[in-house]
Amino acid sequence: MITLDYVKSKSASKLSGLHPVVLAATERLIERTYAQGVTIIITQGLRTVEEQNYLYALGRTKPGKIVTNARGGYSNHNFGVAIDFALLMPDGKVSWVVNDNWMKVVGIAKELGFEWGGSWKTFKDYPHFEMTFGLTTSQFRAGKQPSQAQISEAYKKINGEMEDVEKAKVYVNGEKIEDGFVLEGRVYVPLRAAGEAFGAKVNWDNDKKIASITK
Repeated sequence: MITLDYVKSKSASKLSGLHPVVLAATERLIERTYAQGVTIIITQGLRTVEEQNYLYALGRTKPGKIVTNARGGYSNHNFGVAIDFALLMPDGKVSWVVNDNWMKVVGIAKELGFEWGGSWKTFKDYPHFEMTFGLTTSQFRAGKQPSQAQISEAYKKINGEMEDVEKAKVYVNGEKIEDGFVLEGRVYVPLRAAGEAFGAKVNWDNDKKIASITK
């Protein structure tokens, strides 16, 4: 079974350079989709202007299919506020098939504050999520940044109801796993992380809302 740490490691190199809020939302997206039984990989994060121009040339001045309508400096990827994703299959392969699991990811991303490229009226970009804070690429090029109020509001949406909950560090046989939290005098631990630390298989049936642990 693919572990959360493995899933995170597959995307780690693409998270560098993201805006801190977008980074937090992306990490939460990976965690929440995993908890729903869907594993994803971030295939693109911050993109340089040179990389953007190369992609723009595909299907135009270079062989290949058109993959973007944005020149260098005109894509939100160039400012660390956009990501692309794909489904990570159990065998480690990547899938770009837009199916039910894909749409689960889209739903969770929207809850976190992302805009989905698949909702665009003209150029449909199904793997694409962005969080622009209402700013345009021209404003980003001019050095404008989101306000503190916008950042605070975004973090509230990312953290949800867990924002004010006291965290609890969790150790299994002396090894730290994901944090749990304290609520009304009880300590709640991450079931999947704890179960897998004991060598058990943890499954979640989202339709029946049943968690099962098998060793």
